[in-house]
Amino acid sequence: MKTHHVPNKGFSPIGRDHHLWLERVHDTYKLQSKLKEPTVCAECGAVYHQGRWVWQPRPEGASETVCPACQRQRDHFPAGYLTLRGERLNTLHDELLRLVRHEESRERSEHALERIMAIEEGEQEWLVTTTDIHLARRIGEALHRAYQGALEFHYNPEENLLRVTWVA
Repeated sequence: MKTHHVPNKGFSPIGRDHHLWLERVHDTYKLQSKLKEPTVCAECGAVYHQGRWVWQPRPEGASETVCPACQRQRDHFPAGYLTLRGERLNTLHDELLRLVRHEESRERSEHALERIMAIEEGEQEWLVTTTDIHLARRIGEALHRAYQGALEFHYNPEENLLRVTWVA
C-alpha cells in the first residue's frame, strides 16, 4: 500500500530565515485617528490642538469627547504603578507627598494626559497610580535623586504598563 502526501496549502514551516513577530496589543486609550480640531475633553477641559492634548482656554464651537487620561480614570485602569516602600515613609511623609505632587504638576503643565489617579498610603508602603507610564518613571527618578534608595522598573510592552518600585 502506498501513502500519498498532500501538502497543506497556505502552510509553510518556519526555518532559520523566518521570524515570528509578536503583534502589538491594541491600546484602547490611544487615539486611532486624529480628532476634529478643536476638540475639548468634557471632563477635564483639556483641548486637542495640533495632534496633542494641551491646557488652553476652550475655543468656541469645539467638539466634545473624553480624553484618554479621563477615560483611564473613569475605567480605573492605570498605565503606571509606583510603589514606595520603607521605614522612612512615615518620617518623610510630608516631603515625599510634596515631591510626588510637584512632579505631577510639572509634567501635567506640559503634558495634559499625565496625571496621578490615586495615592494609597500605608504604614510601610504607598501605591501611586498614574494615567501615563512616563509620569510614574519621572516621579520614581525624582524620589531616587532626592532620597537615594533602590529604584526598579518593570515594563510590560504588551500592555503598555510600567511598574516602578522605590525603596527608601
